[in-house]
Amino acid sequence: MSVIKLKKGRQKSLLNRHAWVFSGAVAAHTGNPEPGEIVDVVDSDERWLARGYYNPESNSCVRVLEWEPDIEIDESWWRGRIAAAVDRRSSLAASEGTNAYRLVHAEADMLPGLVVDRYGDYVVVQFLTVGVERVRSQVVDTLIGLLNPAAIFDRSDADTRKREKLKPSTGLIAGKPPAHGWPVEITENGHRFLVDFSTGQKTGFYLDQRDNRKLAAQWAGGRDVLDAFSYTGAFSVYAGSAGARSLTLVESSKTAIELARRNLELGGVNADADFVQGDVFKVLRLWRDQSRRFGMVILDPPKFARTRAQSDQALRGYKDINMLAMKLLEPGGTLVTFSCSGGVDVQQFTKAVSWAGLDAGRDVQFVRRLGQPDDHPVLASVLETEYLKGLICKVL
Repeated sequence: MSVIKLKKGRQKSLLNRHAWVFSGAVAAHTGNPEPGEIVDVVDSDERWLARGYYNPESNSCVRVLEWEPDIEIDESWWRGRIAAAVDRRSSLAASEGTNAYRLVHAEADMLPGLVVDRYGDYVVVQFLTVGVERVRSQVVDTLIGLLNPAAIFDRSDADTRKREKLKPSTGLIAGKPPAHGWPVEITENGHRFLVDFSTGQKTGFYLDQRDNRKLAAQWAGGRDVLDAFSYTGAFSVYAGSAGARSLTLVESSKTAIELARRNLELGGVNADADFVQGDVFKVLRLWRDQSRRFGMVILDPPKFARTRAQSDQALRGYKDINMLAMKLLEPGGTLVTFSCSGGVDVQQFTKAVSWAGLDAGRDVQFVRRLGQPDDHPVLASVLETEYLKGLICKVL
């Protein structure tokens, strides 16, 4: 087995069980490991630290899989680690009101680069790194054995693969598509949704917002609700079912808006609904200038920053969009706002919302902090796995 040797003093993160070895920490390597090959990592005195897979093309050149020197990374290891992650979701599997959730959450489940989502009888997989791409067939066989899904669909088209020098990969891996074609119907907390995981964002649906949608709906009753970056309308379905007076959905994607229409119909939402296709920043600026008002605004934008190097620009974006939202809120209105940017931490996001309040000339109360559901856990030794931050605010 090839060995990656670290520079002197660069072993601290591994001693703290962080899952990544950055290329700048590497002094040398023995052998000629291929991309995705399993390697051992040692410190400058050649003391064993960890075992993981290697990719010289990536800034995170080693992603750690194992901390025990006597355990080999073989087919049974992958099968056992995946089975353990699936078993940790057993309470969700037993839920009658929810049949869509995450089964494997990459580094947080000690399976870096692998994401597996369940949508009823269907499974969607993302192979995001060379290391998991190398064991693709083992992963698929394991999922078939554990879950017996109707089909497994590949959505390995995230930007992460570009950084790993991998081409996008999408399409049916195993099984058959539904007889009626895409989308498929799922349930979440008793609500019904249509999901097209063949073309949608991420794996087709923002599963990580399941708990937050339920919480946010508590503030929607009797309100005129603006759902910005609405995607396929999940927040609006919850808000409408909770008694919102009206719903205004703003989304740049025409396809997403059409699916949102269908989701509101499927959910039996009776509130008046207006669907607006356009750039959210531009639309909200126009409505600010027109002095439009809402009782509740929901902001769930896409990533503004993928890395910490992009955080300054992202924070300006978060401040601006939250300021616009606050200017559209009537006094005492509710703002539900999120960041899914891994390059922006909780404190930075909270400060951005605070700055937005100052620029909007409004007093803001933080009513509740929001985060990831239990099927999207945060690994204590890899805090980068905490990517989703949210706040419920009263804007006075």
